[in-house]
Amino acid sequence: MVPNFGRSISFPRTRAMSFSKSSRHVRSVSLPGTTSSHPLLANLNADIAAIRAWIQDTAAAGSSLPAGLAAIHALHAALADLLLLPASQASLRSTTSNAAGSLLDVFLILADAHQGFKECLMSLRHAAAESRAALRRGDATRLASAARSQRRAEKDLARLAASVFAVSSKCTRLNLVGEDAEMAGAIMQAVAASAAASAAVFSAAASMSSPASSCKKMAMFVPVFATRKAAVPETAEAAMERLHVLERCFDECDGACNRVFRSVVQTRVSLLNVMTPTI
Repeated sequence: MVPNFGRSISFPRTRAMSFSKSSRHVRSVSLPGTTSSHPLLANLNADIAAIRAWIQDTAAAGSSLPAGLAAIHALHAALADLLLLPASQASLRSTTSNAAGSLLDVFLILADAHQGFKECLMSLRHAAAESRAALRRGDATRLASAARSQRRAEKDLARLAASVFAVSSKCTRLNLVGEDAEMAGAIMQAVAASAAASAAVFSAAASMSSPASSCKKMAMFVPVFATRKAAVPETAEAAMERLHVLERCFDECDGACNRVFRSVVQTRVSLLNVMTPTI
């Protein structure tokens, strides 16, 4: 006798099911032929909520850079999956040409920004290593040179953060029309969240670098190392340890930066393939 299993096949519960009421209602979309949101759309909404939560945590207490980059990468992975759906492609093709062109422009700006971010991280990592070596050898000139490199990288990060934050605001103001505007709107929300998180990551990197390798704070330790005196050795060693921690953090971000950059480029290529017939 064949046992009767009283179960039906269903999609697993997604992270979106545990969100607060406000985050669950950021965007409600029904795809043609379905009675509820598609699981891929639910995943995208979950990643949007997660990335917004990370941004809030960063503003409040400072979350880790690898966590922020991982959240951006996860968001783009969910967006890439959603763009494979015929319904998603149809919704994008039915939007205005200005909105479609804006999306492509946004991803180009994001790709350039993340490439620049990686270069800034390399500069900051090198500056931290140079500062640590200068402290160890008591070389004030070398320390000052490292501080100048650090400040240049921080200014570049501030510029990158401002550019992608402006992109985020632009996405939220786009006027979408068409019968599938809701689906396209969900995609716009994801792009806006990615840009806002990128701005937060860039700003967090600059804020981490500044207190850890401030030239004014560390310059007073140079004579200690140069003369090999025992005065406040713990404080000087602590400054070097902070720089070492900063180097390790930037090292950890290197792979994540590459993954995010590739995902941004791949998403833009997917969008270009979808929108090419209407451009």
